[in-house]
Amino acid sequence: MVVEPNLSFTSMPAPAQCTRFNFRTFRWMQTMIFAIEEINRDRKLLSNITLGYKIYDSCSTPYQALRAAMELMGTKEGSLHEGEKKGKGNCRGTVPVVIGDGGSTQSLVVASFLGVFHVPQISYFSSCACLSNKKEFPAFLRTMPSDVFQVDALVQLVKHFRWTWVGVIAGDDAYGRDGANIFADEVKKFGACIAHHEIIPKNHAKKAMAAIVSRIRSSGAQVVLVFAVEQDTAALFDEVLRQGLTGIQWLASEAWSTASVLSTQTKYHHILQGSMGFAIRRAHIPGLQDFLLHLHPSNPDALEDPFLIPFWEEVFSCSQGVRSEGQKDDGGGKPPCSGSEELWSVRNIYSDVSQLRISYNVYKAVYAIAHALKAMRSCEKGKGPFPLHVCPDGGSIQPWQLHHYLKEVEYLNSFGDEIKFDENGDPVAMYDLVNWQLRSNGEMEFVTIGKFDETTTVGKQKLQIQEGNIVWNDNQTTVPLSVCSSICPPGTRKSIRPYFPICCHDCLVCTAGEISNQTDVIECVHCLPGFWSNAQRTACIPKQVEFLSFSDTMGITLMAVALLGSFCTCMVICIFSRHKSTPIVRANNSDLSFLLLFSLNLCFLCSLTFIGRPSEWSCMLRHTAFGITFVLCISCVLGKTIVVLMAFSATLPASNVMKWFGPAQQKAVITQCTLVQVIICAVWLAVAPPTPHQLMPRESAIVILLCDKGSPLGFSLVLGYIGLLACLCLLLAFLARKLPDNFNEAKLITFSMLIFCAVWVAFVPAYISSPGKYSVAVEIFAILASSYGLLLCIFGPKCYIILLRPEKNTRKHLMSKTANDKWP
Repeated sequence: MVVEPNLSFTSMPAPAQCTRFNFRTFRWMQTMIFAIEEINRDRKLLSNITLGYKIYDSCSTPYQALRAAMELMGTKEGSLHEGEKKGKGNCRGTVPVVIGDGGSTQSLVVASFLGVFHVPQISYFSSCACLSNKKEFPAFLRTMPSDVFQVDALVQLVKHFRWTWVGVIAGDDAYGRDGANIFADEVKKFGACIAHHEIIPKNHAKKAMAAIVSRIRSSGAQVVLVFAVEQDTAALFDEVLRQGLTGIQWLASEAWSTASVLSTQTKYHHILQGSMGFAIRRAHIPGLQDFLLHLHPSNPDALEDPFLIPFWEEVFSCSQGVRSEGQKDDGGGKPPCSGSEELWSVRNIYSDVSQLRISYNVYKAVYAIAHALKAMRSCEKGKGPFPLHVCPDGGSIQPWQLHHYLKEVEYLNSFGDEIKFDENGDPVAMYDLVNWQLRSNGEMEFVTIGKFDETTTVGKQKLQIQEGNIVWNDNQTTVPLSVCSSICPPGTRKSIRPYFPICCHDCLVCTAGEISNQTDVIECVHCLPGFWSNAQRTACIPKQVEFLSFSDTMGITLMAVALLGSFCTCMVICIFSRHKSTPIVRANNSDLSFLLLFSLNLCFLCSLTFIGRPSEWSCMLRHTAFGITFVLCISCVLGKTIVVLMAFSATLPASNVMKWFGPAQQKAVITQCTLVQVIICAVWLAVAPPTPHQLMPRESAIVILLCDKGSPLGFSLVLGYIGLLACLCLLLAFLARKLPDNFNEAKLITFSMLIFCAVWVAFVPAYISSPGKYSVAVEIFAILASSYGLLLCIFGPKCYIILLRPEKNTRKHLMSKTANDKWP
């Protein structure tokens, strides 16, 4: 941070002062010095060249960074300012290359300025994708991969664990805003949604920070990406602690994925345990730790280093009482240092070399410059890369020439890593996936659980994860679920909620006849014809075949009624057989009566052919048997009616009617009437017989198995012929209704025909409107009802007289003309 002086506008303002000494940044600086001195000692890489340096403190602010860049390019040669350090030696002339700055926001300002002078700049920590724009920043290079690759890695991570409801929090700078925006755009491409997108203000206002945490809590997102530098991240987690927000799986951007300022403070451990993020590849640099720990204020060059004394006082909380030239003594009430303090005795961020990631980037940047200088000096005369194949002047290094060679750098370093820059000045993107795991000793450890390699060939996974080594937030062993809506199980489909992101949906059960055998399907699939969905709507199963069977309750009932009718008919036959010599049996033409009873028995029994699974034979049998037996039955009734009419006509004087309508003629009429129906049925079976047919309603779980009529005309002729005979019989019986009561069988026939006709007239609409097997049940009911009507109306009264009123079963009674003696 920078403390700005009060402006009175009456005098020159005092210089701005940096505060909060950053151990991590100081280690980066020392790493650069270590690399430079290492190169200077190695005469194989750069012979007869000594590298020098000039260091400025940008205080992590664009203003101070731009001021340092301007001084580097200015004319104040040899002047020293607060926060400036020169290396050993007598380096003169313009500075040909700049390493830095760390933050993307500072690099944006510096790169714009240095690009005007074609001075190459190599950043070790600026990852903003915007810096890859060579039109705006032509001289900018970096050893830190672009956020485009980091975002790609983060998107692959979110996709791998199927998180579709992710929160995003970004720092209010180029690094945070650009990285978070790219992530939000990319993650939406595979169907995930952003639960909330918050910006951490640079002033860390309490009200704003509290609002951010409140929105995290209310969003319901269990996974939150924080794309910010460590200072902004620490401010966010301070507010998270204050509000007691737990249970969040934090994803870290590279800027804080291995930040010691967070991992070393125990107050953050319970909320950050299980966090994961991508970090650039690390390396163990031999000799660096000894170099870092050799610093001491008693060293001969200590007073030339403006950063050493503040660093020492910050580490040991004491006051040296001396400052380098141009700095004031400000002990701040600290006790004086004893002089016996040693860096070996302390353990802090500065001395921790277990996570050399950004330091490694600094190291690579210095060596890239060294290799570029080596390439410049190795140029063969007449084969140079510049116009007219000119080689650069080795005695005067021009920044624009060095920039050319920097872009062409490509080598394998001592750690086996390939060092080169692409056309945008970006390095090869490789990351470690680290997991924050709390050890039993209370220390937070960064465990590598995977890696991301952007250079992976097509067909292979860029992201590789060892899931068995992951520890999740709150020590959970299962992957946290972060979705706006729960996963729709098989048997359901997603229905998007209006005015909500696409990830927020309801799970609706598939409609009958549709299935889904996967999770989170958009549409259910219709089952093929002949199949229907199971109860869980997860599979199509064959539709249930439905027909009127002997095991159905309805089938059992109709069968029982039919058998009861057949039994009653047999009982009547037995009664008539036993009393066939009695007047009431003989008077009503016993032969026709027995034939009528036989045909009625067949009518009852033919209804059984309508029950059971339809087959080719049963379909042909049921309709032909029904048609022929009913015609036989009605023919017998017609014969009895004609006999009654003829008998009374024969009582008239000179009447010879019965001569022409004797028993032989009666049988002939019955045979001819029945033969007509037999011919109709034979033609029907020959031309288009009834066959089994499967009726498959689209929105039904059953297949209705029934008998197709084959020829509607044939079926209509069969019914029509029965109806014609029934109407003729009804007409003749109606004409005979006023004959003497004691012998008026015509009245009973009239009643039976009325019932018969009423039943079959009602049958037509009932049959048409009844679905499936119920249409067959209606047909059986009509057969049984009409058969019972004939049986009861014609033979019921006779059985009553034979069994209960035998005194009336006499010739005298039957021949009586007494009007008051009514037929019982």
